[in-house]
Amino acid sequence: MSQYLGALRQLGYVVTDIEKAMAYWTDVMGVGPFFYNPRVPIENYLYEGEHYEVHNSVALANAGFIQVELIQARNDAPSMYRDFLEAGNTGLQHVAFWTETFDADLAAMQARGYRVKMSGEVGRNGRFVYFDREYHPGTVIELSEVLGPKGRMFEMIREASENWDGSDPIRPFPDLSEPRK
Repeated sequence: MSQYLGALRQLGYVVTDIEKAMAYWTDVMGVGPFFYNPRVPIENYLYEGEHYEVHNSVALANAGFIQVELIQARNDAPSMYRDFLEAGNTGLQHVAFWTETFDADLAAMQARGYRVKMSGEVGRNGRFVYFDREYHPGTVIELSEVLGPKGRMFEMIREASENWDGSDPIRPFPDLSEPRK
């Protein structure tokens, strides 16, 4: 348990072949089912304060309380995932903490000297930030807002894993769109 942000909720792996990675995690590790989106709809994406159009494929599954995220960057837009790969790394790139008090937690981390390097939004009330501090590869911290449809999707993914029998190992992401108020 982190004294700053609570329990770790997600391990984010950057991979070069997401289909092979999903097969490994389901067949070898027994983790699943994975919910897969070949092009995650990220809005308001910023890297180092600049807007870019990113194309990332993402697959999510739970192993108990912890969510496993597989990420494949599909274009050359600047991102921490691209940086990780260009440094010669694959595998664990970040750990994520989930929050329902995003603004307060973000302000608290910034007060501790953490600087936002990458940010965006997936669905309404689905903001995320990645901080620039890391001790070694795999220790980037993500703060992920889990109100709204993204939070409901994360709960559905956890529930699907609870009694998963190995069938239907790759499933589509649910629709995260809902009317904005």
